[in-house]
Amino acid sequence: MPKVRVSGFAVSLDGFGAGHSQDLENPLGVGGPNLMEWFFPTRTFRAMHNLEGGETGTDDQLAAAGMSGVGAWVLGRNMFGPIRGPWPDDQWKGWWGEEPPYHVPRSC
Repeated sequence: MPKVRVSGFAVSLDGFGAGHSQDLENPLGVGGPNLMEWFFPTRTFRAMHNLEGGETGTDDQLAAAGMSGVGAWVLGRNMFGPIRGPWPDDQWKGWWGEEPPYHVPRSC
């Protein structure tokens, strides 16, 4: 039987998973990046963004464990932009541009 694992999701101690008022200047909402500030300096995060180096301590161990074995990413619409209602066109490619950091092994 297939299994689903929720991974790569942060929740604050008071129950928030994103900041308020998402817009082009605040892709994770106002204050949203604070939820993931532990993740950004890790070697795992930096490798996902094709960057060198990064911290290798406990945070990186947790990040690597959370990102390993991912077969597919299921992303909500808000991961792609602050657009609400009908899509005006297909020009928007997401916060990251043409190359998203969400890679998984290809299989047939």
